[in-house]
Amino acid sequence: MSAHMPIAAHPMDGALARLAEIVGDRATRAPGVLADHGRSEAYHPASPPDVVVYPETTAEVQAIVRLCREMKLPVVAFGAGTSLEGNAAALHGGVCLDMGRMNAVLKVNAEDMDVTVQPGITRKQLNAQLRDTGLFFPIDPGADASIGGMTSTRASGTMAVRYGTMKDNVLALEVVLADGRVIRTAQRARKSAAGYDLTRLFVGAEGTLGVITQVTLKLHPQPEAISSAVCAFPDLKAAVDTAIAVIQSGVPVARVELLDAVMMRGMNLHAKLGLPEVPHLFFEFHGSKAYVAEQAETTQALATEFGGEGFQWATTPEERNRLWHARDNTLYAGLALRPGGKAMITDVCVPISRLAECLVETEADIAQTGLVAPVVGHVGDGNFHLLVLIDPASAEELARAKAFCDRLARRAIALEGTCTGEHGIGFGKMDFLPLELGDAVDVMRLVKGALDPDGILNPGKIFRPRDRQQGDAP
Repeated sequence: MSAHMPIAAHPMDGALARLAEIVGDRATRAPGVLADHGRSEAYHPASPPDVVVYPETTAEVQAIVRLCREMKLPVVAFGAGTSLEGNAAALHGGVCLDMGRMNAVLKVNAEDMDVTVQPGITRKQLNAQLRDTGLFFPIDPGADASIGGMTSTRASGTMAVRYGTMKDNVLALEVVLADGRVIRTAQRARKSAAGYDLTRLFVGAEGTLGVITQVTLKLHPQPEAISSAVCAFPDLKAAVDTAIAVIQSGVPVARVELLDAVMMRGMNLHAKLGLPEVPHLFFEFHGSKAYVAEQAETTQALATEFGGEGFQWATTPEERNRLWHARDNTLYAGLALRPGGKAMITDVCVPISRLAECLVETEADIAQTGLVAPVVGHVGDGNFHLLVLIDPASAEELARAKAFCDRLARRAIALEGTCTGEHGIGFGKMDFLPLELGDAVDVMRLVKGALDPDGILNPGKIFRPRDRQQGDAP
C-alpha cells in the first residue's frame, strides 16, 4: 500500500461538520468521550455513540434534532449516566446529546411551590440552589441523577412512599419532537382537564418520543424536624409485615427501606455501621417535632409486635447523613461482598400485600441458584432491588444470573406487579413488557410511530419494533 494513499473519510465526518455549524467545538468524536457516553451503571455491554454534542439552548437542540432527522441519524439524550437498563445506550450509534450544560434553574415560584429547570441539572444541584427558599425537591433515586434523566425514566426512590414519583411531581415539560417542533405539555396549574395528559406521556418515555429541554417540578416545604431510625428483625417476612403495618396504620413515613442480612453484611464492610447482620428497616420521619415523635413512637410499637428490636435513633444531621449516605451507597456495599465482581442490578415492584410472598420466594430462589444477591427495597410502596454479584469473566455465572433475573421479573408480574418499579425498560427488560401489558404495547408502538416515524429518537428501547413505520432504527 502506498504511503501516500489517502485515508477514507468516516461516514460521520459530514455530520460532524454540520453539527459544528450549530454548536461550534461542542461536537466531538474523541474516542475517550465516546466511550464515556457508551457506559452507565448497568451490567449491559457499552454502546458508544458516533458523535457527542453538548447543546446549551433549546434552539440548539431543535436544530440538532432537525439535522438528525434530515440525515436519518439516531439521537440519544444523555444525562448523568446512572441508568441501569441501558436506557441511554447508543445501540445504533448516531448522535448523543449530552444535556449537562443545560443545567440552569430558570425560575423559582416560591409562592406556588414550583420550579422550572433545564434537564441537565442534578437533583443535588437543584436542592443546593433551593436551600434558602425553605423548599426542596424530594425525589431521591440514590444516585445524583439529572432531572431530565429522572423524568425520562419515571424515577422515584427512597422518599416516594410519602412524596410520590416523578410522574406525581412533574407539572409541565418543554419537549423537542422528532420533526423539530418545540411543544409545552401543560401550564403551571396544579391540575388541569385540558386535553390529553401529554406530560405523563413523556414522563417515562425514555427519550423515545422527544427530547426534554425544560421541566417544571412541584416543590415541598422543608420539614421542621427530621428523625431517622434503624431496627433489626428476625427475618425478611417480619420486616416486610412491619412496613405494611406502618403504611396501613396511616403513618406518613417519609422513608422505609429494607436491607436483608446479606446487604447488612456489605454495609458493615463498606460503611463500618457495626449493625447486626440480620434484616433491617431504615425509617425517616418528617414534620413538626411533636408529629415526628408521634410517628416514631407508633412505628416502634408496631415493629416490636413483629419481633423488631434494637431501635437506634439518629436525630442529629450528622447521624442521619451517615445512615442515609450508607444507604445511598448500597452498590459499593454490595460490591464489598465480592471484590472484583460486577453487580447485575435489577428491580421489581408488587402490591404491598404480595411483597412478603415475593421476597420470600426470591430469597429461596437466590439460595437455590447459589448466587450472592443482596436485597434493598423501598418496601413502603412494594419496590425492591437486587444486586446480583457475578464474576464478569464467567459466562456460566452470567447465564445463571440472567435466568434468575428472568424468573424474578416473571414472579413479580404473576403477583400483579411490574418487571421494573423505577429503573425503566431500556433494552434490558423489553421482553417482559408484552407479558406485563399485553396489547397495550401495540398502542405504544402506534404512539411511537406517530411522533417519530423515522425512528431516530433513542431507537431500540422499551419495545421491539415491528417495522419502520412503528419506530424502527434508521
